[in-house]
Amino acid sequence: MASIATASINLSKVDQSKIYEGKNGKYLTVTIVLNDETKYGNNVSVSEAQTKEERDAKTPKNYLGNGKVVWTDGNVTLAEREPQESFEAETSDLPF
Repeated sequence: MASIATASINLSKVDQSKIYEGKNGKYLTVTIVLNDETKYGNNVSVSEAQTKEERDAKTPKNYLGNGKVVWTDGNVTLAEREPQESFEAETSDLPF
């Protein structure tokens, strides 16, 4: 399965205690989810990775941003914008 997704991350939402020093810089482990459904033109969500203890304690996820799949080899659905709701009045029962 091959896909390319783009996402934006709100850096002001990052829990600074989850950033750690590595050999070549500072890192933050994130979880990226490719959703089956598209909402507001996005089907990718990015959150801080949780430890097993956080998951077991049902700690709420810290969502950092969202995005969309922009290319796929066919195994993942591309994000598409939902059609805008039409506010046209039905004219079949109007007297004029």
